[in-house]
Amino acid sequence: MLKRMLRTMFERYSELIYAEAATMRGFMDLLMKPRNTGIPWTNEEIGALRCSIRHLARYVPCLAIFLLPFGSLLLPAMAEFLDRRRSTERG
Repeated sequence: MLKRMLRTMFERYSELIYAEAATMRGFMDLLMKPRNTGIPWTNEEIGALRCSIRHLARYVPCLAIFLLPFGSLLLPAMAEFLDRRRSTERG
């Protein structure tokens, strides 16, 4: 159920998220680090991601779920849904 809710949210707001993420230097690279390299995030990187998501949550309030306690456990799901390679492989 949570995965379906997240998928719907990212499908609805993906263009806005991509536009705002483009203004934040290094956000997408950092978000995709485990998917691209297989190396997990460090605590400092998770802190930087949370700071960036806090900025994004001003424009897309439903992203605040990632700022809740244990919200960082959902970061891999965010990376999965925002991975542009995933959408190009399908279609």
